[in-house]
Amino acid sequence: MAFEPPQRLVRALGETAPHGDDWLEKLPEAADQAVALRELTVERVQMPGGRSSLVMLVRQPDGTPAVLKLAPPRARPQSERAALAHWGGVGAVQLVDSAVTEGVLLLERLSPDLSVRSLPEAKALLEAAGTLRRLWVEPPADHRFETVAERTGRQAEAMRATASADAEVATLVDAALAAREELLAAPPERRLLHGTFRQSKVLAGERMPWLAVGPDPVVGECAFDLARLVRDRVEDLIASPSGAGTTRRRVKRLAESLDVDQERLRGWTLFRAVESGVRARRVGRAQDAELLLEFAGWL
Repeated sequence: MAFEPPQRLVRALGETAPHGDDWLEKLPEAADQAVALRELTVERVQMPGGRSSLVMLVRQPDGTPAVLKLAPPRARPQSERAALAHWGGVGAVQLVDSAVTEGVLLLERLSPDLSVRSLPEAKALLEAAGTLRRLWVEPPADHRFETVAERTGRQAEAMRATASADAEVATLVDAALAAREELLAAPPERRLLHGTFRQSKVLAGERMPWLAVGPDPVVGECAFDLARLVRDRVEDLIASPSGAGTTRRRVKRLAESLDVDQERLRGWTLFRAVESGVRARRVGRAQDAELLLEFAGWL
């Protein structure tokens, strides 16, 4: 099987590993091996695909459609496998085989081109929030998932390093880091979280109308998970004259609909927007950085 990795994936891997590694180079061979081991028939590579993995639409030996996903170690695919197994298909895509191959997941086929993002905004937020609620469960007692404190601690170090060399973002970074310290002082609950939840991560399915895909699971408070959803369609918010007011109303509406403290949601939304904006600035995505940092300034 010969194929070219999606350019979106190639660019993203170049940002996260600027000095490169050999995963991308070995990807065609790894894909061939994964397909042969499971006796799959490949239909196509999903395009433009994700920023952290290769997704292939395949059929199992009995003709059942499925998705084969290959991800590098830095994307934590084993953590994704553990979370999907724990959710057991409730609110999330199901694992469809028990063969544990490093960096490889075989998943039920959803509608890859139909996400919640295709719905009108109000309906999209409602459906996405309902899906997210189903994922917030107690983590396994012996879990090895990263915690919110651990993940944001790594991010905070990178933010401090950037701010020390970039005075334009220093004020927002200081505010974001202060919010993080306050939020971590007394988290209200510990749940298994999706970790990177947004509208495009919720796809149409047959078992249930909407199911989440692509988690980067983490254990912590629910407001952290919900915070990424607040800024969905950020480009539309920034383009709107009422964007700041709409953002504040969205924080209030989502907090109330999911029984999350509004101020905690605002704080995590600030931290996550600044972190994403600073990271985009660091790797040269200037337009993304500008949108995210302007959004953060509204909070």
